[in-house]
Amino acid sequence: MTSTTLTAESVVELAAHEVYRMFGRPESGSWLFGARCESLSVGAAVRLTLPVGPDTQRYEVELLGRLSAVRPDAMVVIEHAQPWRGRLKLTFEKLGRSRTRLRVRADVSNSGLEWLVRHTGGVLSVPPVRPDAVRIGVVTSKSGPAAIYSMATEYLAELAVDEVNRDGGLDGRRLELLVVDDATDPEVAAAEARRLVRAGCRAIFACTTSSSFAAIEDVTRADDVLLVQPVMNERGTHDTASVLRLGEQPSAQIEAVARRLVQSTGGRGWYLVGEGYSWSYGAHEAARSVVPAMRGRVVGETFTPLGTSDFGPVIEKIQRSGAEIVMSSLVGSDEVEFQRQCAAAGLRSSVSRMSLVMDESTCAHIGSAAEGIWTALAYFQDGPATGAGELLTRYQDAYGRWAPPISTLSETVYEAIHQYAQAVRRDPDAGARSQRRALLQHRGGRGGTGVGARDLLVPPLYLAEVRAGALHVFDEAG
Repeated sequence: MTSTTLTAESVVELAAHEVYRMFGRPESGSWLFGARCESLSVGAAVRLTLPVGPDTQRYEVELLGRLSAVRPDAMVVIEHAQPWRGRLKLTFEKLGRSRTRLRVRADVSNSGLEWLVRHTGGVLSVPPVRPDAVRIGVVTSKSGPAAIYSMATEYLAELAVDEVNRDGGLDGRRLELLVVDDATDPEVAAAEARRLVRAGCRAIFACTTSSSFAAIEDVTRADDVLLVQPVMNERGTHDTASVLRLGEQPSAQIEAVARRLVQSTGGRGWYLVGEGYSWSYGAHEAARSVVPAMRGRVVGETFTPLGTSDFGPVIEKIQRSGAEIVMSSLVGSDEVEFQRQCAAAGLRSSVSRMSLVMDESTCAHIGSAAEGIWTALAYFQDGPATGAGELLTRYQDAYGRWAPPISTLSETVYEAIHQYAQAVRRDPDAGARSQRRALLQHRGGRGGTGVGARDLLVPPLYLAEVRAGALHVFDEAG
């Protein structure tokens, strides 16, 4: 894979060891790229903001990845997956006793250059579909608040397509994949979905927030394209003759966790924290139904805008409410900041916490502040599902040691593409309605718990708790 190298440097009026030790800490500020990293150790999750472009047209790009090499007081290397795959090397050169030259070297792949061109309003053409190919599209969030939980989506979509093609494709034709970034923005999602339709995609897998999904549905309604949302969602009224929503539902997640959490803690008062769009609205509606059945009560509720970074006012409301259990339906970077700030405010010792979107990537970026959080999801990278270990091996063989962890929010995309290919293999040119029926019939009657055999429409759930920085499955939902 070819790449372009970008370099920059600046001089800081601090000693090299001081600059190095500030990397990743909240107080470092923008001069050290706003980096967030719990520890300067190999494998640690990291977020940072990289300035790109000339001074007159400079903008910031958030990179998400992991530390792959560390030399104390001298160097850190980051292998990142979002918004493109690449490597970032930072060196700290001593300039006397109290000055440091900070050098940055970023390797930008061709896909990264394409992302940068589109992000700045550029237009890139897509070649027409070849007669021997069937094209599908994936809309995911390579940037914006949802990027954290979407990190492995593109990788697993590619892996599924590669495996389908090794097995003969669709009626002898190759399956071809286009992946686009919705930037966690419904307007961008709609524009990118139109582009996928124009590019000849027969099906679109929308691995996005529900608000982006609704925008995609609006602009593709008149087109003969199957629209699938593989990731967890609140369902609602979106399923139509050419639309199918899969994955976990919040009502099932809450019911799975609530009884065990109440029995374990004795807590009765619940505070609900979510975001102001349909996903959290649906989740909180489900909670208001489930919680009273557990002889509990909702003592407070807050919806915040997507992209919120300061949860101080919300935490104050929680503390005043006397809540004993806090349920979060926040996603991505919002969930990271909320849980970190909860722990800093001492809530970890005074309330029990459950999170509907506590996947492996989100957990890693929260770090130790996630300790003790409960969740219920259909898939965990190290969970008991048959075939999970084999999938992880194939995934890491394909994408390396530093590939983002597999989670339910990316693995479901992998299985959905495989099941789609099997369902339409004999008639890949069928209309969207026929493809939807075929996909529903294909998944019907499987009812397994292993990779490739699961019913993605109503997947069985596992209960897990964050312990020692990782999600540990301790039971299956009954």
